[in-house]
Amino acid sequence: MKGSRIGMLLGIGLIFIAATSQRITRDEYIKTYYKVAQEKMMEHGIPASITLAQGILESDCGNSSLARKANNHFGIKCHDWTGPSVRYNDDRRNECFRKYKSAAESFEDHSTFLTGRGRYEFLFDLKSTDYKGWARGLKKAGYATDPRYADRLIKIIEEEELYKYDRKISPEPEQHAAPGEVRETFYNNNTRYVVAKEGETLASLAQEFGMRAWELPQYNDLPKGSTLDEGEVVYVRPKRGKASKEFKFHKVEAGETMHAIAQKYGIKLSSLYWKNRMEKGTQPNVGQVLFLRYRMPKDYQP
Repeated sequence: MKGSRIGMLLGIGLIFIAATSQRITRDEYIKTYYKVAQEKMMEHGIPASITLAQGILESDCGNSSLARKANNHFGIKCHDWTGPSVRYNDDRRNECFRKYKSAAESFEDHSTFLTGRGRYEFLFDLKSTDYKGWARGLKKAGYATDPRYADRLIKIIEEEELYKYDRKISPEPEQHAAPGEVRETFYNNNTRYVVAKEGETLASLAQEFGMRAWELPQYNDLPKGSTLDEGEVVYVRPKRGKASKEFKFHKVEAGETMHAIAQKYGIKLSSLYWKNRMEKGTQPNVGQVLFLRYRMPKDYQP
């Protein structure tokens, strides 16, 4: 987890839980984690209601052995995981599950897990308020083997009114332009962006749009403190996991970087690397064909 504020929030919440009862109730779980779920929604586009409902269902409100012993709130198995792990009986005996240092790390990895795998990409074309579509999509993509998984998520969301946390955050950043000035904004791949003016910085743009310091670097795959060039595209909402339907491939031209291509099509840099089976930080060759919507087949021959 990136910020100490969220870690502090989780710590306070867990103290609250310990003080009130030995077994965590649904209400206590929601009060502890709803802000974290909203943070993940802002960063990655996953509805807060879905994150909360999955946490409630998968971890039994944080009471399961996996949650208590491994801080694993979402039942994520090891797969390609290289970190600490535990063995737990699930669909089969003695299966490998990821182990985290904290619940906060589990929530972050849940977001990374969904955004980094191609089979979940179609979900990010849904509205963040479409919790039913997300629940059914997770089941369709194979997140869980339970045939009633989607129905159970939807039931939890509606019983606890978790959908209200999807609407708690304004769908567009609030603008604070100078009196009489209207900042022109644009859309690429259904993602809102502005064009940097001379002398503007990430900090000044964040202030103008009423955003937090981490958001613009996160949304634009930039290190904190990065400078902006005049005319540079700056996304003020999270980019998508894949390009729009009319752009399936991109042929690399001289001087193009992975970051520049990701910005051009409004897709996350991590997704672009994953789709093309490239190591993060490497750059493409001139003439190379990059996949923009689906993952490149292992046996692909250009």
